[in-house]
Amino acid sequence: MSRLTGKKIAFLTSQVGVEKAELTSPWRAVLDAGGEPTLIAPEKSPVQSMVGDVDKDEEFDPDSVVADVSVADFDALVIPGGTVNADKVRADEDSVALVKQFVAAGKPIAAICHGPWALVEAGVLPGKTLTSYPSLRTDITNAGGSWVDEQVFHCTAEGWDLVTSRNPHDLDAFNSALTDVFSEA
Repeated sequence: MSRLTGKKIAFLTSQVGVEKAELTSPWRAVLDAGGEPTLIAPEKSPVQSMVGDVDKDEEFDPDSVVADVSVADFDALVIPGGTVNADKVRADEDSVALVKQFVAAGKPIAAICHGPWALVEAGVLPGKTLTSYPSLRTDITNAGGSWVDEQVFHCTAEGWDLVTSRNPHDLDAFNSALTDVFSEA
């Protein structure tokens, strides 16, 4: 399968708290589809993954620092979840600016679980429909988005594609949808 051949996909995390499965499973899906994933974080230090919010797991070395990348170098963006990770991503000015740049460029974004917090912070949800971990519902609606409780949701409104899912149990559907959408970018 080579639907993403020649496509560079950015994966945006913080240094700590990314849900391991929500990073590694979409990463594998991008690789399996022939794409080139790139791990981007605020610092060059290792990214600490978690299983849940308590158990530290594997560390991953970022390929690039958020402040040093250009949206022009990528075809799409994945924002994994993890409560701590997502909270730190939305608090990082460079990360939020990168999300805004992907939207302004009309490039597709896929976000899972708590990952949509970055979209809330970026102010890019008016007119969009999405799903997420249920506790983000109020944040999403207060930010102008419409929240649905579905395994995966693909929204094309407002001139850019957004693929979202609720949690790690939705990864198969999330991976399938993001590779389909990214292949069209």
